[in-house]
Amino acid sequence: MTSDNRPDQASGRLYDVSLTIEPGMLVWPKDTQVAIEPVASMASGATCNLSSIRLGSHTATHVDAPSHFIPGAGTVDNIPPHILVGPARLFQLGEVRQIDRQLLQALDLQGVTRVLFGTGNSALLHDSQFRTSYAGISGEAARYLVEAGVGLVGVDYLSVEEYRARGHPTHTTLLEAGVVIVEGLDLAGVPAGDYELLCLPLKLKGVDGAPARVFLRELS
Repeated sequence: MTSDNRPDQASGRLYDVSLTIEPGMLVWPKDTQVAIEPVASMASGATCNLSSIRLGSHTATHVDAPSHFIPGAGTVDNIPPHILVGPARLFQLGEVRQIDRQLLQALDLQGVTRVLFGTGNSALLHDSQFRTSYAGISGEAARYLVEAGVGLVGVDYLSVEEYRARGHPTHTTLLEAGVVIVEGLDLAGVPAGDYELLCLPLKLKGVDGAPARVFLRELS
C-alpha cells in the first residue's frame, strides 16, 4: 500500500487525502475485510471486466452519519451536502498523544466551520496492523469544538475517538450536535493551512456511514 499526497501536477494545488481501498488494508478490529473479486473477465472470454466488492461502511477514508452512534438518527444519504464542501483548516499537530480541550484552546478556530487534524496517525494508516495507541479527540475537546461552531471534524485514523473510550463521548457529542465526522484521512505531507475541502461519501440509503473520496485544494 502506498501514500501519494503530492499536489496535482497540473495545478500544484490539489491533494488527494483518501486511502486507496484494497484487500489487506487496515480495518477496525473485527470489521469486514476488503475483498475485490472478478465476476467477469475479458481474459476469460467475457465481453467486459466486472468486479464484486465487499467492504464495511466505515472502511478506509469514510464519513460517520449520526445513526452510527445514535439510534434513529440521520443516515449518510441525509447529510447536508453543503457541509461536505467548503473552506477547511488543517492543523498539523505532530506526535500528540491526545487532542484535548487545552490543546484546542491554543489553536485559532475563530470562524472555522470545518477542521482537520493531522498527527502521527497518518504514518499508521498504511500498516495493516491496527494500533490501539493512536491519538484521538477527548470528549471535552469534542464539546469545545461544538461550542466553537465547528460543523465538520476530520482525523487521520479510523476513529475520531480514543480506543475503547467509555460511553463513546466524542462520537456522541459531535453527532448529536450535527457535526459531520470524517475518519481515515491521509494527511501526511499536506502542509497546515486553509483549503477547500471536497468530501464525497457514497450515497448509501439508510446506512450509518460510507467510504469517501476526499480532496483538499489550496486556496489562492
